Amino acid sequence: MSPLGGRLTGTIVVFCVSALVYHAQSQSCPEKNGRFPVSDQCDAYIECRDGEPTRQLCPDGLLFNEKASLFSYPCQYPIDVDCGSRTRTQPAIPTEDCPHQFGYYKVGDRANCGQFKNCAGGTAYVLDCPLGLAFNSATYQCDWADLVEDCDAEAYLGFKCPPQAPGLVQPIRFFRAPDDCQKYFLCVDDRPRLNFCGPEQAFNELINACDGIANVTGCA
Repeated sequence: MSPLGGRLTGTIVVFCVSALVYHAQSQSCPEKNGRFPVSDQCDAYIECRDGEPTRQLCPDGLLFNEKASLFSYPCQYPIDVDCGSRTRTQPAIPTEDCPHQFGYYKVGDRANCGQFKNCAGGTAYVLDCPLGLAFNSATYQCDWADLVEDCDAEAYLGFKCPPQAPGLVQPIRFFRAPDDCQKYFLCVDDRPRLNFCGPEQAFNELINACDGIANVTGCA
């Protein structure tokens, strides 16, 4: 064997030994039992049982929550997990309908904000928000459309708050829906929110409130 070959072999052996030592150290157990984060990856963790470490990987789209109790599943949705400096995650495993195997995602554009999909195991289940509400990707909840950053509330609700008279600016105003007297719009800072009156009630513009349907002019 040439001197160069011997040096290369020795280098490879040293590298492999170093890698094994690093791997063992990275999977050591801080405590005898528990689950512990991997220093640079947010969707992986070390599970220790009787001092024996096992590296675990969360399903694609979920992250390891080091604050989860031992009696709960430690892989949770990103909004519930603070990764800190653990920024790396496994490569996404997308399907035709889902960008990740698990997660909640908005369906539609800025003018169609009322649907979202729950991806579970790569299968998408499309769900509807209550009428008038929009899916908020920041909270995974249905919210007032005007509070959802990527939703055009006026286009989605089909209503634009009328301009205010100069010098008479009101932060909150009420308007009966043009197409249904049992619905009304609450304009908050000139952005609309859809509301509904109860059964046998309609919105009475004279009192800016829901009233008996018989008391509302033009609403038989």
